[in-house]
Amino acid sequence: MRNFKMIVEYDGTDYCGWQRQENGITIQQVLEEAIQLITGEKVAVIGSGRTDAGVHALNQVAHFKSNSRLHVNSIYRGMNSVLPPDIVVKEMEEVAGEFHAQHDVKSKVYVYKICSQRLRPVLGRNYFWHIRFPLDLAPMKKATQFLIGTHDFSCFCATGTHVKDRVRTITDIEIKTCDDGLIEITVEAQGFLKYMVRNIIGTLVEVGRGRRKPEEMKPIIESRDRTVAGVTAPACGLFLKEVKY
Repeated sequence: MRNFKMIVEYDGTDYCGWQRQENGITIQQVLEEAIQLITGEKVAVIGSGRTDAGVHALNQVAHFKSNSRLHVNSIYRGMNSVLPPDIVVKEMEEVAGEFHAQHDVKSKVYVYKICSQRLRPVLGRNYFWHIRFPLDLAPMKKATQFLIGTHDFSCFCATGTHVKDRVRTITDIEIKTCDDGLIEITVEAQGFLKYMVRNIIGTLVEVGRGRRKPEEMKPIIESRDRTVAGVTAPACGLFLKEVKY
């Protein structure tokens, strides 16, 4: 049995997230069907983690095991020839059998993009959160200091999530304005809860608008109460940027 590692880029706009499900098309399903077309073999594609409906990936990592005798480059080229325009396999290699795209992850890096201007843009609307009010980045950056480190992030976990252990470690957060005028918020952590990044972003935006003070981030975290934190930012602005092993 051979083990193949892939780096995949995708536009999540038209998909119900990463993981296979009965009620809609997913990234995992499309990749598995492409592999079956090329190799004639039904496989399970394991990603580094799930991305939600509408979330994009610049460098999602996944692996699958196969008995195919095809050369890795043949599978790589074949998959890209049958995948839809919004999914591409950027890299593929054969790796040791024990490599696991999910279990071996050291940390993940997500980036969230915001367009802060009065007029609603048309182009690029699927790749950022449009906020028609100005954002003050200085207090937002100050608020991130309370997020760094190991905390119980229940306040930023999606309501109804059954995960009991909600302690996670955020190692870095960066907020900057890019040359194209978009605001980028990059978050790196050893692991994330469902909607955690989007709920953090929503709360930081409220700080940027002056609705909350940066110092409020500490009691928000300590409350462990989802209703105390800010709104959930739209999925369209979120990208899985990097997976570190």
